[in-house]
Amino acid sequence: MRKRAAVLCGAAVVLAGSLTAAPAEAGTPRAPETFHAAKPAWKKCGTDDFPTLQCASVRVPLDHTDPAGRKITLALSRVPHTAKKYQGPLLVNPGGPGGSGLALAGFVASALPKRVAAEYDVIGFDPRGVGASEPALDCAPGHFDPVRPDPVPTSPEVERANLARVQSFAAACGRKYANLLPYIDTNSTVRDIDVIRRALGAKKINYFGYSYGTYLGAVYAKLFPERVRRLVLDSVVDPTGIWYDSNLEQDYAFNDRHRAFMAWVAEHDAAYGLGTDPEKVEAAWYAMRAALKKDPAGGKVGAAELEDTFIPGGYYNGYWPYLAQAFSAYAKNRDTGPLVRAYENFAASDAAADNGFSVYSAVECRDAVWPRDWRQWRKDNWEVYERAPFMAWNNAWYNAACAFWPVEPLRPERVRNDKLPPALLFQATDDAATPYQGGVTVHRLLANSSLVVESGGGNHGITLSGNACLDRHLAAYLTDGTVPRGGSGVADAVCAALPDPKPLTSKAAPSSARGSTLHGLLGFRG
Repeated sequence: MRKRAAVLCGAAVVLAGSLTAAPAEAGTPRAPETFHAAKPAWKKCGTDDFPTLQCASVRVPLDHTDPAGRKITLALSRVPHTAKKYQGPLLVNPGGPGGSGLALAGFVASALPKRVAAEYDVIGFDPRGVGASEPALDCAPGHFDPVRPDPVPTSPEVERANLARVQSFAAACGRKYANLLPYIDTNSTVRDIDVIRRALGAKKINYFGYSYGTYLGAVYAKLFPERVRRLVLDSVVDPTGIWYDSNLEQDYAFNDRHRAFMAWVAEHDAAYGLGTDPEKVEAAWYAMRAALKKDPAGGKVGAAELEDTFIPGGYYNGYWPYLAQAFSAYAKNRDTGPLVRAYENFAASDAAADNGFSVYSAVECRDAVWPRDWRQWRKDNWEVYERAPFMAWNNAWYNAACAFWPVEPLRPERVRNDKLPPALLFQATDDAATPYQGGVTVHRLLANSSLVVESGGGNHGITLSGNACLDRHLAAYLTDGTVPRGGSGVADAVCAALPDPKPLTSKAAPSSARGSTLHGLLGFRG
């Protein structure tokens, strides 16, 4: 759930994170529907890719327990239905938290079978704090500017440097957005979704979420089960690990996925020339990391930036050929050009990424209790690093502002639910960002749900990405509510994963066009 972008003896740093705030109760009381949002005024905002897209906005209460108080603005997008049969609004969310959903509406409407999309108003939205919604958060512009300290704190000095960054970020958020941060959380966004529903004049919504969007959908379904018509969850967040434990579990899965990439590079030695032994290829990658720590490529790709560049390969194997080219060019010839280009394409942060990270932090730090004693973070992440070094400390620092967050945490909502119509879940067995167990757990928690498993798949976000088997189940469900039942084991249906890509030097395309488009919209660490 991320979006691109030794032992310390300093007692002062430990004490800075040792204060513990008592968590608030799960969510806020369900407020009466006394706030009536105006009907959206849709205007054309089509693009070359999505020419029928329309845009609007809706005002919602900042604090849903005070509907007469301050209002904020949410940006909406829509591809309207064109068929006589109308099945209502289909709200889509790309995850994050912090991901913009405006373009996703256009993508989903264009990627679904025309006859299916024609029966829905496909609705995208920028959640509170995100993108075109107002106000939009940007706690510390340039927070990810290169070159950052090495994520692995092999000395007290390196650990202090990283701690200073995250403490500064948390403090900046508190200074700039003291009045907003208590209301940037999953439960508030869920209530925003219900305001959108009312503004659209719909008694029920259909919902389709990827990644964190699955948790958002599950919480909406828990709080408003009678308002859910259809529910699609793709790459499912495990709600029992929100959020500290989930991030630790990610580290193991990303390490496995990175090693799968190393094995792929070894398999294609003819293209990359790094040997046929995956362990030796992996050793070459860590040697590259050590060299860049001392001498960053192009003055901008150090150890941290290298990890940022290769983490997207854990989300989507369509990036593997580009990453392998950059890896090979540097490892064999010390050619930094492809590596710098890969960093700029996959990892360099811009204003949108700064905004996404600010909202990501605000939501995750507010949603749940995080350890406030840095000694626990140090212990847990060194333990993970010993077994799964690829992303362990990079991920720790990505989330470490939550140890110093200036707002008291809530408790996560329990999403167990037996009041829903059949929901449809999709999960790849080797997904790194939302590991497989999350799909199994939510399948168990949502009575009458069906789970479609992509066997051997390692991508994050698997429907509408080129797998016809998965997409047939999605289309059938959105057409008339049909779900598969009674497959082998925990899954109700199993689809084979698509083959891994070929090197760019081959005649085969490196990835499907739809897959590349979708993963560009979902982003990384999302």
